[in-house]
Amino acid sequence: MKLYNDYRQYFEKTLQGRYVTLAHILPLLNRYKNEYEISEIGTSELGKKIPMIKLGHGTEKVLGWSQMHGNEATTTKAILDFIKLVSEQKIYKKEMLDFLQEYTFYIIPVLNPDGAANYTRENANKIDLNRDAQNLTQSESRALATIFKNLNPDLCLNLHDQRTIYGFKTGKPATISFLAPAANKKRSVTPSRKTAIQHIETMTGVLKTVLPGQIGRYDDAFNPDCVGDSFQMAGVPTILFEAGHIADDYQREASRKYVCIALLALFGIVVAPETNILPYRKIPENRKNFKDILLRNVKIPEFSKAKDVAFQYKEELVGDVVQFVLYVDEIGGLTTYFGHKEFNLKGAEILVNSQKKYQVGEKVLEIVNNNDDSVLFIK
Repeated sequence: MKLYNDYRQYFEKTLQGRYVTLAHILPLLNRYKNEYEISEIGTSELGKKIPMIKLGHGTEKVLGWSQMHGNEATTTKAILDFIKLVSEQKIYKKEMLDFLQEYTFYIIPVLNPDGAANYTRENANKIDLNRDAQNLTQSESRALATIFKNLNPDLCLNLHDQRTIYGFKTGKPATISFLAPAANKKRSVTPSRKTAIQHIETMTGVLKTVLPGQIGRYDDAFNPDCVGDSFQMAGVPTILFEAGHIADDYQREASRKYVCIALLALFGIVVAPETNILPYRKIPENRKNFKDILLRNVKIPEFSKAKDVAFQYKEELVGDVVQFVLYVDEIGGLTTYFGHKEFNLKGAEILVNSQKKYQVGEKVLEIVNNNDDSVLFIK
């Protein structure tokens, strides 16, 4: 796949890293104002605009929104990559033209602009918009509900990021995951859910050729307060996207590529052979089985036997840069976990911040193997 190998030639270079706000998006939308229809569906609780861009003029209406959680910007980057690809048509030109004829794609790049600015999951009132589908207490929730009602879309795309903790029993991380949300407590395969499942199978059919073993299925526990479940209840096929982790890609510059490829597959711009289709129930369900750094067989003074020590990053906004700050996460027999980085200490002692004693929740600046003075981590 030419796009896969040469992605950086085509992606939106102005959007990089984890901190993406409305201020980054508006100049890009201004670039497209003479090419596509751009509107405002409402404002945030702090009065920021919530813009929407419309691509195509086909009969099949698709509504997608990103950054419902303000600190989840990977799918926003992927959406702007997709728009750039469609606009420039440097590759897949015929398929892009067919897409514009067949579909009308309404895209809300940043549903939660206040949360995006503060780099928080919640909005300015500390409300999780993805738990506000029934009560509609927040202006952002009402804006989405109104545009959903007015457009009456044929398909909805709920675009998110997932944490680095997700993976599979194979030891591979969940780099992208999907869900066809349930429409009731029985998790019945309703007509709308069946359609969403078929679309997911189409996307995974393409993705498995470039991302084997790293495509997951998100937990489908029913919650009517979640937007995806709510829209599925209304009879509109809805798909949850979750952009995840791969290798050292903490800035999610590789992950964005897989989300964009999924969108291209969804709209038939890239196609997989029939034999590649992966049945929905055979997509492995996400497990919480990864740590960012995992040290095996560490000698700890308080214990008679060696233990495993896990460390996890927390994302902290400093100025306009997201910093990854490491903390001690867990100490014990962590045999069911994998590490994105793993070291077998073979009974060696470690120093955390130059100290032999450390505890869960402690901020980490340095980890050193006390036996040979090798540095395992340094901020």
